[in-house]
Amino acid sequence: MRRKGLLIALLVTILSTALWVRQVASISATISAAGQKSTATPDFISAEQLKSKLASNQAVTIIDVRDTPTYLSSGKIKGALYFKLRKLSYRITMPPLKDLPRDREVVTYCACPHDEASIRAAQMFLDAGFKRVRVLQGGWTEWRKVNGQTEPRPKA
Repeated sequence: MRRKGLLIALLVTILSTALWVRQVASISATISAAGQKSTATPDFISAEQLKSKLASNQAVTIIDVRDTPTYLSSGKIKGALYFKLRKLSYRITMPPLKDLPRDREVVTYCACPHDEASIRAAQMFLDAGFKRVRVLQGGWTEWRKVNGQTEPRPKA
């Protein structure tokens, strides 16, 4: 009788452990899938190409991710939406970005020497399921060089 009780206890322990391992594996898979980043890399668009798209009224959403002091001290590309880079992944889940069709062309820009912030922003859009994401090569500096349309930033 005592042996039977020990055998049952052992089986219960083995089954419990197996269920626990399965649950942990399932949770780990869910976490890694949710945190997994897209391997797609954003394409680049030249300032001249973007200027041409805007001149022909093509549907493009322009995202400004310059640092706050740069944004506050100058204008912005006409029609651009400004977001702080550190809050962008959250803001993609809220209007107006949440409501954008995922096949809409999105162009990100910054004022970094090597487009670092706009590349990171573009990656966030790709990770959120956007299909046509591009980085403005040379960012704000190149846009100014080609005399692209600008507008003053909205007053707070």
